[in-house]
Amino acid sequence: MLKKFLDYIKIYCRSGDGGSGAVHFYRKKFFYKGGPDGGNGGIGGNIIIKGNKQIDTLIHLKKYNKAMYGSSGQKNNMTGSNGKDLILEVPLGTIIKDEKEKILLEIINNKENILFKGGKGGLGNCNFKNSINQTPQYAQKGISGVGGWIILELKILADIGLIGYPNAGKSTLLSLLTNAKPKISNYKLTTLIPNIGVLFYRDFNIKIIDIPGIGINKLGNRFIKHIEHNKILIFIIPADTNNHNNEYKILVKKLKFYNNKILEKKKKILVISQSDKINDNIKKSIIKNIPKDLPYIFLSYITNEGLKELKNKLYDIMIKNFDKKKLT
Repeated sequence: MLKKFLDYIKIYCRSGDGGSGAVHFYRKKFFYKGGPDGGNGGIGGNIIIKGNKQIDTLIHLKKYNKAMYGSSGQKNNMTGSNGKDLILEVPLGTIIKDEKEKILLEIINNKENILFKGGKGGLGNCNFKNSINQTPQYAQKGISGVGGWIILELKILADIGLIGYPNAGKSTLLSLLTNAKPKISNYKLTTLIPNIGVLFYRDFNIKIIDIPGIGINKLGNRFIKHIEHNKILIFIIPADTNNHNNEYKILVKKLKFYNNKILEKKKKILVISQSDKINDNIKKSIIKNIPKDLPYIFLSYITNEGLKELKNKLYDIMIKNFDKKKLT
């Protein structure tokens, strides 16, 4: 069964209204003319956005979301109860925008962020007593909540992104490196949504994302945004490709066409997959055409040739270039 995935959604949110202040006068047996004692209204609930690293889709969000209202004030100067906040949990990497595409929030941790604040409660009549008016017969209404339509766009936070054409072996590599269990077949476009796994190696927990193969149609290209936060990109090209250097250049060009700055500050590794299909002479020929500044590894999914070497290379890059505290 295909996993449900959603990385773009438009929803309506509104904070709760503040409760109205009360109009009341102190009364008890044999005491009929007490002063005003109407309490204030409660504060309306907030709309809160909170990051949750355990989820990686927006599919669970409802179209209409409203926080609870504050209750009205009570006698004996009792303030009404505050409305309950509505907390919307979203994946790390979610960007919150208004209808005009202005960014309101960027969620990169599990901190709670108030998107829309609840309305203040109205003042009870006890607040309006003065030397002229000893028995005010009025109180304030609560202030209405605020809100509107918002856009949520997810750009998954991961340390490493797997790049390649469909059927290049990205999903197989993800399954070998991590705890992920992506669908794997010998036909194109097996991966229809991003797959995520975690590589547990030495003292690192490294999050890896496999996006649908780019370059064939809009399906793969629309998921390129999910590699924007990656620290390392692994370009995967099958060993039986005619021109490995040319295919690598094409993949780089397609990424830059999406975002000209997407490769900035990213480390790159070239993986020649299915290396068991070629001999040493062909390997030497391939190496001659690989850019000198591009690290490469020959990898076999059958014999696991190069798998440990790849893990060690990823570990070394992390140690030398990135703070462990910043890993997702």
